[in-house]
Amino acid sequence: MMDFTTVSGLTEALLAGNRRALSRVISHIENNTDLARPLLAALYPLAGKAHIIGVTGSPGTGKSTLVNALAGVYRQRGLTVGVIAIDPTSPFSGGALLGDRVRMRDLAGDPGVFIRSMATRGSLGGLAQATADVIMVLDAAGFDRIIIETVGVGQSEVEIASAAYTTVVVEAPGLGDEVQAIKAGVLEIADIFAVNKADREGVDRTVMALKMMLSLGAPEKLQMMHHGRMLPVEMPQARSEDNAWTPPIIKTIAVSGEGAAELADAIENHRLYLEQSGGRILRDRLRAATELRMILRDYLLEELLARTPQESLQHIIDAVARREMDPYTAVQRLVHSPAAS
Repeated sequence: MMDFTTVSGLTEALLAGNRRALSRVISHIENNTDLARPLLAALYPLAGKAHIIGVTGSPGTGKSTLVNALAGVYRQRGLTVGVIAIDPTSPFSGGALLGDRVRMRDLAGDPGVFIRSMATRGSLGGLAQATADVIMVLDAAGFDRIIIETVGVGQSEVEIASAAYTTVVVEAPGLGDEVQAIKAGVLEIADIFAVNKADREGVDRTVMALKMMLSLGAPEKLQMMHHGRMLPVEMPQARSEDNAWTPPIIKTIAVSGEGAAELADAIENHRLYLEQSGGRILRDRLRAATELRMILRDYLLEELLARTPQESLQHIIDAVARREMDPYTAVQRLVHSPAAS
């Protein structure tokens, strides 16, 4: 009988393909139990082989249905697929709908597919804080393709760029704006555009608007990611324009599966491009820098709060609330106070 109470037992079962063990490991990570960090340390060296695909876009574009169709194509090609569906968390109750499993019911029962819904839990980037760790676990478990579907809440969806090798931005005609990506600021992170619901009126206008925006030129995704909000990363010399990747625009009708194979082909072309150009190595470095920054930020915050007397913290909070002190001065006082040192 497999032992699901120890790191070695869970790791051994997960690597043997036990889906129950995989679910248990992810639950430990999401809940940050005592086993979470030892499990991550044990599994981390085994990851790094999967191709990670981010799927983002405005609500109503049909992302979940498209992910369902895309995973189906990969299964037909003999590849295993892990799906992480990020659902928004209620700011009041803390609950989440986690409805993507319902929309992806076509994949249920397939041993080559693993779907995990995760709540954002207040993460501003649309991605749960534990997402990067869950991606790594699925990678270590041997999945060939890992698809992350974000909540699609607009401005902050650029966070997907730090987690995925290939980012697919989903658009759809008839949503009140020709190209939602222009307004949402996600044009620059797209490696591929999928214009879904292509049987609707106005699809050609949406495609033309995207082509127009691409013709204006956008900064290289890796150069602008996070606008410097990360640890320093050595950047390679800029590629010549002749070798630069131009995001293709794929028309899809997710409900019927039309265009899903073409989208999968475009993703695989981008995967090969990254491998041949050295882009995958660079994105690994950027992902590592982003992860380190996030973990360092959380760790230092926990350490500071643990060393700061509750009475002192409340006094500073009250001073800021009464506008007797600005937040920046308050932070400096917390960091440099004798109690926090």
